[in-house]
Amino acid sequence: MRLGFIGSGTITAHMVRGLKGSSLADWPIVVSPRNPDVASELALLSGVTVAASNQAVVEACDLLILAVRPQVAEAVIAPLVIPAERPVISLIAGLHIGTIAGWTGAVDIARAIPLPFVERHEGVTPVFPPQAQAMQIFAALGTALPVDDLAAYDAYAAGSALMGSYFGLLETACAWMVAQGLTETDASAYLRGLFGSLGDVLREKPASFEQLREDHSTKGGLNEMIFQRFVQGGGGKAMEAALTAAFRRVQG
Repeated sequence: MRLGFIGSGTITAHMVRGLKGSSLADWPIVVSPRNPDVASELALLSGVTVAASNQAVVEACDLLILAVRPQVAEAVIAPLVIPAERPVISLIAGLHIGTIAGWTGAVDIARAIPLPFVERHEGVTPVFPPQAQAMQIFAALGTALPVDDLAAYDAYAAGSALMGSYFGLLETACAWMVAQGLTETDASAYLRGLFGSLGDVLREKPASFEQLREDHSTKGGLNEMIFQRFVQGGGGKAMEAALTAAFRRVQG
């Protein structure tokens, strides 16, 4: 199957590199020239070409993947002439299927939330609705999660927005440790090792998050104290409020 990408930004680059190292490596890929630097880099991969225009991408592919920023989506997508039967996968946050159908006339549209880890064939990608082609592509890039309910899909999208906060927590902790006299190199190395190992625990142990928290918190100890202070200081409520705001935003 020939895949066409409208948009040649970060997630397109991760997907294309991941696909070229997957069981679908022999599928031809054509990318749009929107980001010349990324497009030219991807063109060095076997089976990847850069089209002269977005419309040329449409005409050269069997399945079209939309990967542009929401702010420019209408200006980029609405002028395209897309055959009604052409399968489409949208990676655009907050852009509903009905809107894409109205702009393009396409009838076979799915949405997906791939994260940068697909390049390493890791992570879970929600697909709504579970279009067969999309499920095949994201299964080759890690784990494809079929989603039949729009509200559930939007909740996954909100949850995916925690990545920046995760690194922001580490940024704050590192700065605090430096203020106590550690070098940034040493503090960073310690936190990278600690949280990298905790990531391994998440992958290896199916216990609930509550159970994992308790397993890593001695009664009356420092881990328990910090979490209690976090909750008492409004950290939990702030996170819930932020997730709710993200949920409402992706709902449009």
